Amino acid sequence: MKLYYKESGNTEASLIVFLHGGGVSGWMWDKQIEYFNDYHCLVPDLLGHGLSSSTDFSINDCAEEILSLILTKVQGKKVILIGFSLGAQVAIKILSMNPDLVNYSILNSALVRPIPLANKIIKPTIRLTYRLTKNRIFSKIQAKQLYIEKQKFETYYKETYNMNINNLIKILEENMSFSIPKEFSMSNSKILITVGEKEKKIMKKSALDILDKTSNGKGIIIQKVGHGVSLAQPELFNKIVDAWINDKVLPSGLTPVKIGNGLR
Repeated sequence: MKLYYKESGNTEASLIVFLHGGGVSGWMWDKQIEYFNDYHCLVPDLLGHGLSSSTDFSINDCAEEILSLILTKVQGKKVILIGFSLGAQVAIKILSMNPDLVNYSILNSALVRPIPLANKIIKPTIRLTYRLTKNRIFSKIQAKQLYIEKQKFETYYKETYNMNINNLIKILEENMSFSIPKEFSMSNSKILITVGEKEKKIMKKSALDILDKTSNGKGIIIQKVGHGVSLAQPELFNKIVDAWINDKVLPSGLTPVKIGNGLR
């Protein structure tokens, strides 16, 4: 298997798989791993990231690798799949490939509306700006936007500094051209779609698109946060996850995603 992953918690309990966003790696879930230590937790580094960085990235290859990993670990247990951003796109692909495997899923900030001309502009843009990824000041600005704590900055900076330019281009191309597979609507997973109130409108529209494609889903907007609620408000995020996977009432103060939000 090309995929590096960490395994922790109670191996007899339900399985939770955490899929990180682009440009970071499994460490972004540290506070979730600590909170859900009674569960069997798997935290992969997506292909092209972290300790899986030697392998070229693709959403399809990631989904296949992670699906294979889940199947080796599931042993009849309940499966919970949680993805953020790029990881949420991979999660959507997994749900589309195996509609009956995952019992509960949480898709946080998944872009599913392809950005016009993205594949034409990404390569020249990254070639012009790639040196910025090696600039500490620029990286600190990016880290702040992603709510990365100061003690995690050196890890984040090291990983972005070492990322291969061709892999970075491929990651961005796949991220910005992703759309919902037609098989996704067949998934029997109970799906929670989340997006931050301060995120771009295209992210909120994407949340609505995902909700439209599932009969087992619920969408929520998390107030006062942008892209990265699990890092920005880990306690709230953990409560949301805990409520969702245990069929409890979600925390108060969350706005439902619906056509009436004016997201179209």
